[in-house]
Amino acid sequence: MARKSRTVLLTLIGPPLCGVLLASLVIAAWVAMGLPSLAQGKTWFRITQVPPTAQTSFTSGQPDGVQFFLVVGNDSRDPAGIGLGDAIHVIGVNPGAKAATIIDIPRDTAPGGGKINSVLANQGLSAFTGAISNFVGVPIKFSITTNFAGFVDMVNELGGIDINITQPMHDPDSATAFDPGMHHLNGEGALAFSRDRHSFSAGDISRTENQGYLIITALQNFQARNTGLGSVLHALGVLGRHVVMENTSLQELYRLSRLVLTIDPAAIRNVVIPTGGGSGSNLSPGPGIDALFADFRDDAVLQSH
Repeated sequence: MARKSRTVLLTLIGPPLCGVLLASLVIAAWVAMGLPSLAQGKTWFRITQVPPTAQTSFTSGQPDGVQFFLVVGNDSRDPAGIGLGDAIHVIGVNPGAKAATIIDIPRDTAPGGGKINSVLANQGLSAFTGAISNFVGVPIKFSITTNFAGFVDMVNELGGIDINITQPMHDPDSATAFDPGMHHLNGEGALAFSRDRHSFSAGDISRTENQGYLIITALQNFQARNTGLGSVLHALGVLGRHVVMENTSLQELYRLSRLVLTIDPAAIRNVVIPTGGGSGSNLSPGPGIDALFADFRDDAVLQSH
């Protein structure tokens, strides 16, 4: 059940952004401040924990192995709604190697003949997490989702995202109007960047890769802007009023807090899965996908991809 009465300093740095990493830092700071009571605002994100497995055990202090998380941007225009899973990213973190990998899954991927993104809208976040976990073959500890309104509000309140756009993006459908170069994106601009697929010959494949790139860029932004305790706590105070936790505890999230301190954004790989053909817009898994997942599964670091 949702624990809205215990909404805490926990969030992503931009959907479908690097949520677990920043969320863990938020929890650590919140605990260090003496567990202050915070007013609850509009929900930006929801985070749920899936049942633990032997591969996601924790010891006191640092997590004792590779961790896998799911970050999902859904297409609901209702601020309180959860729609189709249209931005799907599995993040693997290796604390020992101080490295991470983002596996980007296009929304039209249909491993069982039907689009996997519909599971979120029809069956909920837990069922969707199970479907993605089975598809990739990794145990997913936490999953996080946000919708259009949550994304826009969050990015605006945090002051936007500075990003280097490498290709022209001029698409009326997603409202992009970007030439190559550095841009400061507000919430609406960041949403447009995340949604644009018509500016690229590869369509949704390029869009999905760009979403992963935005995750990494947002983490870089947060680290660069929040270099002192005062600025960090201010950002955390803004974020903490807007997240709902489900089926999880402060203790477990606190144990993840050191992850954000171990990962340099430059050490994060961003890879889109290979896809094949299919009927309509459905995309079958492509050649080489089993090897990619195996390379990702063992230690979250890609040695051969």
